[in-house]
Amino acid sequence: MNPRVERLRAGLDSLGAASFLVTRPVNVRYLTGFESSNAALAVGADRLVLATDGRYVEAARELGGVEVVQAERDLLAWLGERLGELAVAPVAFEADHITVAGHRSLAAGGVELVPTTEVVVGLRAVKDGEELAAVRRAARVTDDAYARLAQEPLVGRTEAEVAWWLERALRDEGADRLAFPPIVASGPNAALPHHHPGPRRIGAGETVIVDAGAQVGGYCSDCTRTFATGPLPDELQRAYALCRSAQETSLAAVRAGAVASELDGIARSRIEESGLAPVLHGLGHGVGLEVHELPVLRPSSPEALAAGNVVTVEPGVYLAGRGGVRIEDLVVVGANGPEVLSSFTKDLLTLD
Repeated sequence: MNPRVERLRAGLDSLGAASFLVTRPVNVRYLTGFESSNAALAVGADRLVLATDGRYVEAARELGGVEVVQAERDLLAWLGERLGELAVAPVAFEADHITVAGHRSLAAGGVELVPTTEVVVGLRAVKDGEELAAVRRAARVTDDAYARLAQEPLVGRTEAEVAWWLERALRDEGADRLAFPPIVASGPNAALPHHHPGPRRIGAGETVIVDAGAQVGGYCSDCTRTFATGPLPDELQRAYALCRSAQETSLAAVRAGAVASELDGIARSRIEESGLAPVLHGLGHGVGLEVHELPVLRPSSPEALAAGNVVTVEPGVYLAGRGGVRIEDLVVVGANGPEVLSSFTKDLLTLD
């Protein structure tokens, strides 16, 4: 028995559906372990059918407990003609993944469809022991890469050069792949939360935000540290102290039952009340098979955290045109507090 599939089955009645068609590749992988760019999983009360095209069908047949059928490359058009044979109607589908054109193809056979959003993603938000072990391994890889970076000079190198160095370090330390392209943002670019590393050469006396993550066994990590490249101006020193205080205070409040918006508010209020800088993003997000998933920690998030969630805690203080600071830890939510997976120091290190 597959406990993940059983959790999905248990929610069919509340969706007003007899079956669920999973088309988002990461969700198919979560439910079956099968990784493919073109597969769909029909989950019924007593039937589990995986449809994929000829490129993947032999690999799919290695799975246990799943009925495998060979489909065409145009998977939704193929399913539209046969969905009534593979699943009992009404059939719930992932409306937040399928396009309007895809829905037209899927509905061509006349099967009653029930649109849903974030159903499997919601199941993924609470990790089991195997998933948590993979996330912990990915976090260790990222910590080890940061430890190597701390021995490197930064001044005079371009952001792109440092980002490429970090990619290699993550691979060397055991990453199967990167969780996302690293962010290296220096000087005024450090005031841009999602800056893309470019040709700017890192100068002395500025902050450098480095945001990186590894993927191990399919699961991601995410960690940000901010470095100095020499003595900093007073306002950047203040920004670092403020960000660290906001990060550690909000981090201490992370536990099962804590409301996501209220956690965001802890860091947000500290930064806003300082008058130093506006708040440009939420406190954090879930991490798992994807580096951004549920739950999200922002003002519009009313849900309470649950034990087994994996989230980031990453406030930022950004001074437009001058620099910025972000400090991010990856944590497992527990009943009595957070298990912090990011062990690399949050002390302000100078890499000149």
